[in-house]
Amino acid sequence: MSYEGKIYRPWMEADSELIQVTLGCSVNTCTFCSMFRDKSFRRKPLEEIFSDIEILRRYRGRVESIFLIDGNVMVLKTEFLLKVIARIRETFPELKNLAMYSGLNDLRRKSVEELKQLRAAGVTTVYAGLESGDAGILADIRKGMTQGQAIEGMELAKAAGIRVLLSVIFGLGGRDRSREHIEETTRLLNILKPEELAPMALAIQPGTELEQQVEDGTFVMPTPLQVLEEEKYLLENLGNFEHFYWGDHGNNIAHMRGWMPKYRDKFLEHVEMQIAENPVAKQDELVTHAW
Repeated sequence: MSYEGKIYRPWMEADSELIQVTLGCSVNTCTFCSMFRDKSFRRKPLEEIFSDIEILRRYRGRVESIFLIDGNVMVLKTEFLLKVIARIRETFPELKNLAMYSGLNDLRRKSVEELKQLRAAGVTTVYAGLESGDAGILADIRKGMTQGQAIEGMELAKAAGIRVLLSVIFGLGGRDRSREHIEETTRLLNILKPEELAPMALAIQPGTELEQQVEDGTFVMPTPLQVLEEEKYLLENLGNFEHFYWGDHGNNIAHMRGWMPKYRDKFLEHVEMQIAENPVAKQDELVTHAW
C-alpha cells in the first residue's frame, strides 16, 4: 500500500482497511484544523489506486470494511469514484461497509441521481463535519458552508439513501459564545437529523490559525464546565429522531455511546455526574490533546 503524508481516519473506522484516493482536503481553510496542511489537494492516479486495491487483496484474507481517505473524497467526479468503487467491489465481494470523508457541500454539488448511483455501487456512509450550527461561528472558522447549504447537502444524501455521520465540536464558540454555539448547533441538527452523530471537545491543533487566536487572546478557551453544559443541552434538546451517538472521542470529558433517544436518560445522568463529581469540571480552562 502506498500512503502519502499523514493519514487520518475516524475512530469508528479503527477496524477498516484504508485506501488513499485523494491527497489532502479541497477546502483546507478551517481555522481549527491542521490535518492536511502538509499537502496540496489532488486525486491519486487511478492506476495507483487500483494497485493499492490489489496489494490489499494479496495481504488480507477477508475485508468487510473499507474507508477511503484523505479528506473529502466525495468531491471527486462521480465517474471517477464509480470506477474506484467498482474495482473495490469486484476485488472484495465480501465487503459490507464502504465509507469516506465528504463535506456537506460535496453532497450538495452532486445531483440526487449521481448520489443514488454511488449508493447503488456500494457507498454506505459518509463522514461530514458540521462543527457548529451558528452562522457566525461557521464564518469565523472559515468552514465555507452556510446553514442552508448544510441542509441542502443532507437532504440530497437522505434522498439517495446514503447514511451520514456528522461531527460537531463542543467549545468551538469559545468562552463567549458557548450558549449561542450549542443552541444553534442543536437547532440545526434537529433539521438535519443525521443517522449518526459524533460530538468531540475542541482541541487546539499546532500551527493553526485558531492556535494563534488563543495565543493573542482573540479566542478564549471555554471552561470544562461549559463543555459539559453544552453536551447536557444537546442531549436534552435533540429531537426524537433515531441516531447513533458517538460520544466517546478521546478528548470528551463524558465518554458514552449508543442509540438516541433510547439512552438519552442514561447519557444525561452520566453528564450530570461529571458536572457534579469530576474535578476537571472545576478547572478554569479546557485542556485537550491534538489529534
